[in-house]
Amino acid sequence: MDVRFISDGGVRAYPATDLNELLDRPDGLVWVDVPTWDDQAAHALTDVFGFHPLAIRDSMNRNQVPKVHRYADHMFLVLHAPQSGAQGHVHYVELDQFIGGRYLVTVHGPLNPAIDQSTAMVEVNAVLGRLESGRLEPGNAFELSHALLAALTARMRAYTAELTKDVWKLEQQVTAGHLGDPETFLDEMFRARHGLLTVRTMATLSHALYGRMVTIEAFGAGTGQQLLLDAVDQFEHLTVMADSQKDYLQGTIEFYQARTNTKMTIAAERLAVIAAITLPITALSSIIGMNLIVNDRTQWIWLALALLAMLAISTYLLVWAKHKGWF
Repeated sequence: MDVRFISDGGVRAYPATDLNELLDRPDGLVWVDVPTWDDQAAHALTDVFGFHPLAIRDSMNRNQVPKVHRYADHMFLVLHAPQSGAQGHVHYVELDQFIGGRYLVTVHGPLNPAIDQSTAMVEVNAVLGRLESGRLEPGNAFELSHALLAALTARMRAYTAELTKDVWKLEQQVTAGHLGDPETFLDEMFRARHGLLTVRTMATLSHALYGRMVTIEAFGAGTGQQLLLDAVDQFEHLTVMADSQKDYLQGTIEFYQARTNTKMTIAAERLAVIAAITLPITALSSIIGMNLIVNDRTQWIWLALALLAMLAISTYLLVWAKHKGWF
């Protein structure tokens, strides 16, 4: 558990034993970050801050959807960010926040063992860098929370930008006809679409969450409300970005499918022409073949007439199929 105090003098780290004393100071803001859940974190959230047991349970466990709960003196907020995994899987990286008047507690939800713990610290490290450089001077907890939100949406935009590169590459392959292995190519297209769907889902749900916070004026009027409206706008922007790229990719997929279906249709037509041309040959040979060619004697004249009839019928069918535009 990392304990920091933010004041006019900048940001400074303190031991967890000083937490009660720091919360009593009126000259700054307390930021407690819990990278991984342990007994020390459980004690701080339960005994020092006195948070609701259900909120503590939610911060200790994984949450499938973002959520917000308003309590008498603080807000509890759950957000997610995307992290790419193996074989197109997208991990949900959770960031929980307890937002009070003069404190912010951030808890990182349990991570999938397949991804590194550092992926959960992206937003915290970004905000900490801004604090240490003096570029960020929050006057209250919701301003610090908004800085974390800005880092989270920046991660989502960067992830969407990476998926967009994949979409452009796939579109170029489709239009140029350089598809390589079809199975691998289709797998890449649907993995990219899955990633965009994930971003859109995260952004849409978070947009609805911050929309509710605007409705209840969770951070009060004035600056707090403006920061909430900015958060709503950021998530709406992310939703539009992900949706637009998904639609663009879907158009590429449909283009690929139409081209494939056209090739299959042409192949089926040609096979039908071949079958129609060879059908009379097969019919005549099956009916009269054994009557013209036998073991002891072959009727050469009738055999020649039969072959000419087969050739004439096949030629006629070939000309007729060409006239119909079948090939």
